[in-house]
Amino acid sequence: MPVAMACHSVDDYERNPVSNFDALWSIIDEHYCFFDEKGVDWDSVYREYRPRVDGGTNSIELFKICSEMLNELRDGHVNLIGWYSVSYYKKWWSDYPQNYDQRLVDEHYLHFNGLQRNGLTYYMLRDSVAYMRYPTFAVSPGNGTLDWALAILSKCPGLIIDIRDNGGGDLTNVELFVRRFIKERTLAGYICHKTGKGHNDFSKPYPIYYEPAEKEHIKWHKPIVVLVNRSTYSAANNFVAVMRNLEGVTIVGDVTGGGSGLPFSSETPYGWTVRFSSSPMYDANMQSTESGIAPDIRIDLDPEQALQGVDTMLEVAINTILSQI
Repeated sequence: MPVAMACHSVDDYERNPVSNFDALWSIIDEHYCFFDEKGVDWDSVYREYRPRVDGGTNSIELFKICSEMLNELRDGHVNLIGWYSVSYYKKWWSDYPQNYDQRLVDEHYLHFNGLQRNGLTYYMLRDSVAYMRYPTFAVSPGNGTLDWALAILSKCPGLIIDIRDNGGGDLTNVELFVRRFIKERTLAGYICHKTGKGHNDFSKPYPIYYEPAEKEHIKWHKPIVVLVNRSTYSAANNFVAVMRNLEGVTIVGDVTGGGSGLPFSSETPYGWTVRFSSSPMYDANMQSTESGIAPDIRIDLDPEQALQGVDTMLEVAINTILSQI
């Protein structure tokens, strides 16, 4: 998930259960950015949860109540970090098929011979189709690793970038990759920032541009398939939002998990940290991808075929590349 975030402290509340609850509710009320998009009436949420808290509510009970309240936002970027646990909204992925089996890919497609460096795995699949597995944008492969990988795979007719189960990371790594696939300055999307306490107090959209990689670095301008599942989230979702607008790129798999807001953090009187989306990000068409991105080709992992060593999603990705040769 993106690592850039702001900090905010609340100093006007006493250190008791009611004040801790009220402070948390107010922090979200003033800074969260997707109330309208998600159709959340935050005042109504307060009226529902506040009566459950009184002066005798212990910290474990309070953490549970606060966590349930935050889950009303239906946002995987919303975390409450307490003394003994971290709350995390899971239904953006838990109610969907996983659609990825690492052992299946490693054994039957990479034959346990995938080249690995700095979080990146790459290999030449059947019919000389190039494959890259990038499980997290939290780890940077660096320009050197990307140069080696693209050089070794350079004779392949097309490239599959598998980011299934990639939960995000650093947006600078999104740019690091995309720069290898563009020929000119490219509009990657937009970002807005909170300008006031109102739910709709946002700045004008600021454009985000990516420049092509420098001449000394290897580029790839042949067909690309980006392979995704519901657990493709946050910075990985942002990567898909940028890549789908590039020429020769096809998105294959399940609808992504979304997560297009840039996180912000604050602290309650109990010292609990709350992290949530504060700055909405949009794609190059000014469309929100917070709820996920639909693939160009929708396909699930067939569990019965997986038992026979076949990744149905990866097979579609391979055939998509071969169809463009």
